[in-house]
Amino acid sequence: MSGIAADFALALDPPAIFRAAGMEADPWQDGVLRSDHPRQLLLCSRQSGKSTTVAGLAVHSALFDPGLVLIFAPAQRQSTELFKKVATFYRSLEGVPEPVRVTETKMELPNGSRIIALPGNEATTRGYSAPRLILVDEASRTEDALYGSLRPMLATTSTQADQGRMVCLTTPWGKRGWFYEAWEHGGDSWQRTRITAHQCPRISAEWLQEERRMVGDFIFKQEYLCEFVDTEEQLFPTELIERAVRPAGGPLWAI
Repeated sequence: MSGIAADFALALDPPAIFRAAGMEADPWQDGVLRSDHPRQLLLCSRQSGKSTTVAGLAVHSALFDPGLVLIFAPAQRQSTELFKKVATFYRSLEGVPEPVRVTETKMELPNGSRIIALPGNEATTRGYSAPRLILVDEASRTEDALYGSLRPMLATTSTQADQGRMVCLTTPWGKRGWFYEAWEHGGDSWQRTRITAHQCPRISAEWLQEERRMVGDFIFKQEYLCEFVDTEEQLFPTELIERAVRPAGGPLWAI
């Protein structure tokens, strides 16, 4: 083994894979890549670099933590797009071994690693076990059933250090679904990273002002400010509904 595949410094410093690919990670991307937390939620603006971040993470995992990397998204087309970024990231590195096999949705490496893109439904998880890394793109729009089927896949090893990781990336999609619940109520089980468009050095303030005028506040808050806003079809705001529900259950007034 030679070249980047034998670079121990790179193995111990995941953000260095950005430099090896001719890029420089933003501080928040550096933090995500360095994190050893097994569960991460990335709530990031459009065009902030979240897909590139997890593409680098997938490549680093496949090279230096050999095993299975699974990519999910609401539809096959979306997971395939993220897979293309992973494949492009891999090809940008010098000194990596030629893949054993590459298709539109799958890459196999000589060390036994496999990176596979799948549609985000519960049925697609059957037949896969003990992944080293799971990536869920557009996570706020994936089915609750998918999340329920993924968690057991990560509980197949006996020690926390050996368990696979799950990284979920998305923009918000209203106050609903498993991602919203995990972000708001998941506690210490998740490490959270929130990056708005104003925190991305590649997006200008002038462009954002124009975009806000073009798309309106509802879409802008969701896509660029990463706010969980109520869906337009809701009759009552989520905050009002939550205030009306007693945590212990039962009637709201004495009988």
